Amino acid sequence: MYMGMKKTILLCALALVAGATQIALAQDNAEEEYGWKNSAVVGVNVTQVSLHNWTKGGENSVAFILFSKNNFNRYEEGYEWKNTIKLQYGETKAGEDDFRKNEDEIFLESMYSKKIGWAVNPYGAVQFRTQFAPGYKYTTDETTGEEVRRQISDFMDPGYLQESVGFTYSTGEEFSTRLGVALKQTFSEKYGYAMDPEDPDPDQTFRFQTGIESSTQWKKEIMKNTTLSSSLDLFSAFDKLDVWDVRWETDLTGKVNDILSVSVNVLVIHEIAQTRKTQVKQVLALGFSYALL
Repeated sequence: MYMGMKKTILLCALALVAGATQIALAQDNAEEEYGWKNSAVVGVNVTQVSLHNWTKGGENSVAFILFSKNNFNRYEEGYEWKNTIKLQYGETKAGEDDFRKNEDEIFLESMYSKKIGWAVNPYGAVQFRTQFAPGYKYTTDETTGEEVRRQISDFMDPGYLQESVGFTYSTGEEFSTRLGVALKQTFSEKYGYAMDPEDPDPDQTFRFQTGIESSTQWKKEIMKNTTLSSSLDLFSAFDKLDVWDVRWETDLTGKVNDILSVSVNVLVIHEIAQTRKTQVKQVLALGFSYALL
């Protein structure tokens, strides 16, 4: 039953955004004030170090991240409809170790806002997040000294589905922010991400929360061929307004030419259902990308 629910959630989320994608691709993107404003980029970031007779020490290493970042947004006089698809997967290998996952994300979001002539406009949004593949934690056995690999996550474990309504403010494609009431569902079959620490039931695979949601996006070309973008997502359940889930991601990307780019990505996550410590990831990469739209 649980597996069936996971597949249903994923298929519904994919169908929602895929439908928007097909409609968007069918439109004429002439240089007009209104209509579809679409972007679709696929690419790979690669880092490689090779050492031979290197007296200063170190290990050979290679890392890659495959990514696809897509936006299908429709701007009309009476409404805005924004759709986002972000897919990322990467692995790294150091020395004689096997390849290990270092990046894994599926992110889908669709938001519709109605223009009513106020400074802010009402909106409705659906957001879905999970990962492609199993995730592992690597430790060393104190007795044998051998490395121990323990699985700590999987596809839809955790999986997050969030619906929200409220009010949004936007200046078009550069800046938007919203604040609303949200319903958040967490799916976790084996690894405890759906567990409520105040509930003694140790076998919780689903958690439902109501709370406050805020999401802010900003993107600007700060100099020729160099773009800085940042997004901040916040959620707090009504029964725990002193505890907030935080996801803050910032990208600085410089285009060398049509397919070559250099990027810096910083991701900060604070979510006590995962860990009470703040998670920080920073990636500096030379990448190859191709704009489909």
